[in-house]
Amino acid sequence: MAQVWPVVCSVSATMSFQNKLRRLGLCCVLALLSARLAVASSATLLLEEPYGKLGWFTATGHAAVYLSGVCAQTPLVLRPCAKGELGAVIARYNGVGGYDWLAIPLIPYLYAVEHTGDIPLFADPKLVGFLRDQYRRKHLETVVPDAAEGQTPGGNWYELVGTAYDRTSYAFEIETSPDRDLEFIRAYNASKNRSHFRTVSSNCADFAKDVINFYYPHALHRSVIADVGISTPKQMARTIVRFGSRHSEVELSRYVIPQVPGSEARSAPVHGVVESFFKSTKYIVPAAVVSPIFAGCVAAVDVGTEEGPEHFNPALHALVFSPERDLEPPIGEEDRRSYEIELKHIEAAEAAESTLVGKNFLHMMESAVPSFDSSGLPVLRVQVEDETANVGLAEGNILTTNSPNQFAHEVLKARLREELRHGNRPRISESDIERDWALLQKTLDHPQEQVARSGRALQTGSQISDRIQP
Repeated sequence: MAQVWPVVCSVSATMSFQNKLRRLGLCCVLALLSARLAVASSATLLLEEPYGKLGWFTATGHAAVYLSGVCAQTPLVLRPCAKGELGAVIARYNGVGGYDWLAIPLIPYLYAVEHTGDIPLFADPKLVGFLRDQYRRKHLETVVPDAAEGQTPGGNWYELVGTAYDRTSYAFEIETSPDRDLEFIRAYNASKNRSHFRTVSSNCADFAKDVINFYYPHALHRSVIADVGISTPKQMARTIVRFGSRHSEVELSRYVIPQVPGSEARSAPVHGVVESFFKSTKYIVPAAVVSPIFAGCVAAVDVGTEEGPEHFNPALHALVFSPERDLEPPIGEEDRRSYEIELKHIEAAEAAESTLVGKNFLHMMESAVPSFDSSGLPVLRVQVEDETANVGLAEGNILTTNSPNQFAHEVLKARLREELRHGNRPRISESDIERDWALLQKTLDHPQEQVARSGRALQTGSQISDRIQP
């Protein structure tokens, strides 16, 4: 990242010896990298996983470009970044205000909040919608105005902010220059910014290709074989990796931006066009029945080309992004498993107590009303009988709100469950787990007292569903 955050080089007693050596060695590399990035600009291709109901093309995901030296004066006007600013994400959207592209500051683009300390540790769809609409009302009214009677408008505008709640993204960063950033700003501010989105020939991947090629001509290109000539996010990622391997001077780096833990559905792996068709049974099975030769050709292309799934893995060698620190390696499998086992021990011990909040946590999240506390941090307001409890969701208020400690305990357990879940995607670094684990331990300082207090306040498990008011 072009913004320099402190490189976290601590090691913990829970880490294996091998991971301690890896952490210390990588920190030396990151320290040198941070010194270089302090004076450099960069362009980062964002390969964003698909989510929701997937078809043959929607399974290709989304592409955007993060420019560390280019900031958004407005969503439609670019300017050079001032010292300390993080840059903006610029992308093409379909049906948002009639514009071809819009630029959003990095943190709001990822998390729908303005400051890193406001990012929730756990999110559900209601909270995500609330954060997006609050940001829209404050910063995006000119391009996404209110609907009738001041209501939240429909459409695809929600894709402008909070993308990390919906999906995991993979980032491929190459070095640029402030002079080239100025040329880009002048060119795009002077261009006619009117939508000409077309799925086949002028989609989000085409726009990302054009932006990267502005800095490095012919670096990205379509694939006629694997994607039948349609630009796809995965093809753009594959070609930028190839470009970086052939041009060491651009100093390509790779990292993953994990999906925020929560009750939102998890995003799916990203595919190319032929790959999507081949992996979708509702398309490939009828095709095989009608024309086995055609289906065989699709399979041959998917397996045999460089764009096939076994040939390009966007998570390969990826570090883990966090907005509050520099890039770090993902937690080692041995350490991940150790934390997961310990978390299961805690949950098993608590299962015998059958605490009221624990049994009804997800229901309470669904029934709660999202809001902000006096410091502007996100909370969920839970009404039980005549009392309102504000459940803090950010690191700065999760232990300081007026809700019983058991609420914070359940939020942190849910977050850790998602972070420690086994899978192919890097989700978390060692220092992030240590932070979340330390927060969880604070909720266990006086467990019996907190369980008793939450039990008195909320009475019995059979009564809670009827008494929570939205």
